[in-house]
Amino acid sequence: MALIENIFSLINMRSFSSLWFWIVIAIYWSSVSRAVLSAPHDLILRARKGDPTSLDDLHALVGIHVRRSLEFARRAGHWMLAFYTAMMTLIVILAVQYRLELAQALLLLFVPMLFVRLLALRLAFRIERANLRGPDLCRALLHYRFWVQMLGICSIFVTSVWGMLYVMSRSALGL
Repeated sequence: MALIENIFSLINMRSFSSLWFWIVIAIYWSSVSRAVLSAPHDLILRARKGDPTSLDDLHALVGIHVRRSLEFARRAGHWMLAFYTAMMTLIVILAVQYRLELAQALLLLFVPMLFVRLLALRLAFRIERANLRGPDLCRALLHYRFWVQMLGICSIFVTSVWGMLYVMSRSALGL
């Protein structure tokens, strides 16, 4: 029993006032904006400048990632959609109806993640359909990265404002 209490005291289920929650958000957004479809940003920039080795590496990395993600989407996409829908429905009900802090934090974390995954899948379909190569591929990847960073900025802002309002309202009520 003491082990469970120690784990919960370390993790702290009060999400918005927990350092762990903000560390997870920072790590997620930095990792998502660092690598675009598994290609690091510096590789994209070197390929855009015309380095042939970097361009070959970029085509290989992005090609592998696009094939894998589209194969998964075509084979199990409907199952993943059903799973995500069920999980998001549960989280929305717990966050909105029952006003659980952990569910609100997860909602503010998972909704932008869902948009990032949808943007990545959309870009993968576009790369496959248009057979993007060279400068067009670099432009598409950098455009995707820009929108992911904008989504990250908006998400962090909304999450921090919501978290501050939640913590202040709870402290004003003495809870």
